Order: sequence, then structure tokens, then C-alpha cells
Amino acid sequence: MRFNKTLAVAAGAAAVLAFASVVAAQTPPAAPRPAAPAAARPAAPAAALPQVRHGPAIPGLCTYDAGKAMKTSEVGKYVIGRLNQIAAEANAELQAEDTAIKNEARAIDAAGPTLTADAREKRGADLQVRYNANQRKKQLRQAEVQQTENKAFMRIAQELDPIAVGVYQARNCSILLGEGVMLSNPAMDITDQVIVGLNAKIKSFTFNRERLDTPAAAPAAPPRTN
Repeated sequence: MRFNKTLAVAAGAAAVLAFASVVAAQTPPAAPRPAAPAAARPAAPAAALPQVRHGPAIPGLCTYDAGKAMKTSEVGKYVIGRLNQIAAEANAELQAEDTAIKNEARAIDAAGPTLTADAREKRGADLQVRYNANQRKKQLRQAEVQQTENKAFMRIAQELDPIAVGVYQARNCSILLGEGVMLSNPAMDITDQVIVGLNAKIKSFTFNRERLDTPAAAPAAPPRTN
């Protein structure tokens, strides 16, 4: 039995780690400030559900919320917090160059009357090059954080799936329903048992931001034959 949708469900529970430009310069064009990671933003209040009366539990039928297991387990909370920290560090790194570009654009505008057309054009072109390079760096950092997130939650999935299978067998389930189930008798839900097992197995693990700007080592040359 394979929970092949665990990671896809977990992606919705993970922090949303995006980097938007914070450049407010007139040259080059401005862009919006980055949004805070999803885990740091207050969640919208959920609509109140009416009191639900469940029918009897169906023998052999079990339900499982992989997303809940991911984000409410101790290791899941740790991973989300660490991902937010990594995103904040990357944003801080990018902010320094954003600020420098904005300051240079303001300096060009302020010096406008004293600059020749050629000098102004040269400084503007140089600034555009810096801006374009910084935009590429933002895209690279975003890809790095996304890859870091994917690997971290894949690690949790590797720990989680065998536990879910074990609980499935221990509860003598014949069928397991995952995402897509709107309501079910809580007696059929194995999620909390899976979380208990995951918490007992792992609470954290060390990981850092993936680096995509480090050139890969050149493959070894094949041995020469005489």
C-alpha cells in the first residue's frame, strides 16, 4: 500500500515561500513588496459548521488526513518554522541589493540637472544591468526555497507513510479514504494515531537551503585505454 498523494497534500500545508521585488526605484520599474510566508499570516476564520450527527462507524472503513498529519505533527511544525526562517534569510539577502538599486536610482534622479545625457544614460544602463541580475537572483532563491521545501516534506513523507500503513493494519482497515472526504464518523479516522506514531519517531532534522548557484562538479574523465 502506498500513500502516493502524501507529499501533494503536504504542499498545501507548507509555508508559501515566494520572493517578489521590493525595488521602489523609478529606474528600473517598481514591483510589489514580498508577501509574508503563509504560516506567518493569520488564517481567515472558518465558517461555523452546524452540529453534525454521525451514523455508526463502518467496520473496515478508515479515513486519514495526510495534510493534518504533516502540519500538526511536531516535525511538521518544526519544518514549517525552519522554512519560514530560510525564506526570511533569503529575503534579507535580496533586500540589501534592492535597497542599493533604489538608492542609486534616486541618486541618478537627484543628479539629473548636473549630468550630461551620455553620463545619465550610462548610469541608467548600468543600473538596469544590476536590476536584471537581481531579478534573476530572486528567481534562483525562490527555486532554492521551493526545492528545500519539497525535500523537507519528502523526508517527512518517508517517515510518515510506514506509520500510516502500520496503523491501517492495526485498526484492521479494509479501505482507507484520504482527501476528498467532507465528513465522516471520527471513530473511523486514524490520523491522530498516525500523528502520535510520527511524534514518537521524529521531532526534527537538520536541513539548510538548497543551493542551485553552485556549479556541479565536472564528471571524472574516463580512463584512457592504450
